[in-house]
Amino acid sequence: MTAEVIRVVIADDEPLIRAGIRMILTSAPDIEVVAEAANGREAVDLARSHAPDVVLLDIQMPVMDGLTALGELRRAVPEVRALILTTFGEKENVLRALGEGGAGFLLKDSAPGELIGAVRAAAAGDAYLSPGATRHVVDQLASGKAAVRGEVARRQVAELSERERGVLALLGEGLSNAEAGRRLHMSEATVKTYVSRILAKLGCENRVQAALLARDAGL
Repeated sequence: MTAEVIRVVIADDEPLIRAGIRMILTSAPDIEVVAEAANGREAVDLARSHAPDVVLLDIQMPVMDGLTALGELRRAVPEVRALILTTFGEKENVLRALGEGGAGFLLKDSAPGELIGAVRAAAAGDAYLSPGATRHVVDQLASGKAAVRGEVARRQVAELSERERGVLALLGEGLSNAEAGRRLHMSEATVKTYVSRILAKLGCENRVQAALLARDAGL
């Protein structure tokens, strides 16, 4: 294996789910599944012993659930990036996962390509939220201190070009680069370039922060 290979631990209490995730991830040439766990406690122990780049954590697991394991991982092996993978898209879980330092939140009905992309994003140090999860976070956080945040956000967005504001608005809707490209009749690569430029101009670390800012600005 080369240094560029992303090492992953999968944690899910259902063997068939783990097998499916392994099959998807190992289809990518730059991803290696180094271990599998049936509960959160095993996931933490395996992360300690295998030093993976990314741990995929199901929420509903025996012995220790995924969100509790996430907190343990952040304390025991803080350099490991953890992605929450679940069938449950409640915003409370999303917010807790982010609050515990999770690298992202991915629903189990996501497309295989999205799963691979999320692992790559997490390994690269980026936060990743599935479009559905992004909408949950935006809606939840938009409920407080809206007036103050709105004024600040509108001043920031005013620095963007009209096209950049259009792309930012679609980030606020939780659209992926590919979905935004179809809406704007642009290639996915072009949208990605715009997103990078927008993040730099707004001083946002990731697209989730940009989506929140878009909602605050009323886009």
